Amino acid sequence: MKNILEEIIENKRIEIEAPDYFQALEKVVDELPHVGNNCDSCDAFIPTIGKPDFIEALKSVPMGLIAEVKRQSPSAGAIRELFEPAEIAKAYEAAGAQAISCLMDSKYFGGGEGQWNEVRAATALPMLYKEFVIDPRQIFHAEALGASAVLLIVAALTDEELGSFIELVTRSGMTALVEVHTEEEMKRAVAVGAKCIGINNRNLKTFETKIETTLKLRELAPTDCTLISESGIRTADDIRTLQDAGIAAVLVGESLLRQLDLEQAVANLMSFA
Repeated sequence: MKNILEEIIENKRIEIEAPDYFQALEKVVDELPHVGNNCDSCDAFIPTIGKPDFIEALKSVPMGLIAEVKRQSPSAGAIRELFEPAEIAKAYEAAGAQAISCLMDSKYFGGGEGQWNEVRAATALPMLYKEFVIDPRQIFHAEALGASAVLLIVAALTDEELGSFIELVTRSGMTALVEVHTEEEMKRAVAVGAKCIGINNRNLKTFETKIETTLKLRELAPTDCTLISESGIRTADDIRTLQDAGIAAVLVGESLLRQLDLEQAVANLMSFA
């Protein structure tokens, strides 16, 4: 039986084969100076200049916050009744978030390029291109849209793909946020040289979230790796626990978006940090 990630990836493979998907994608990536007939070689990269640095922003405070703009999810359904991406982004920035994560998947998360552009126009914060990346052209798409970081999910990629995608993201002037859920995935991420690892606390089979997942898997990461905890982070006590464990940042969406006053929600969550 497929878990939800496997189902989403299966749908994504179908989605990117649609002519209009890559038509829209290539319209922007063709403008990038280093994308040509042999983009896979990565020999002549001219990264986009002037984008805010993702890791630098997260490490500018004792505990960084990547606040997420997310309309819905397979586990939670619709998350926020009045969903205004630009206003959400402005509230996050005003509350002191260090970066913003924006969902790109439409079918399962209600995201997409239009939503990304609204958020990008509303904030100067570094942005994470949160997508199910299975094709290098998606990385060029992220760069063209002004992303500072790209999510790479270990469970969705082979070791060869993961290594080459990390290199492509890095040479494009962005940070690869490599996401793991299990001990095996953490070992794979470390083996390919991931320098920024997101530990997702959600069990993909049960949807249960446990902060203990981060506490356990962090022990397998090298000391020079930037660690980010994702999913199931709801209280200032969670932040305290993760900060004491040496986690550099948290990625939080649902628990903030369910609150009417986003600025106050961020303040309450990050009150310990």
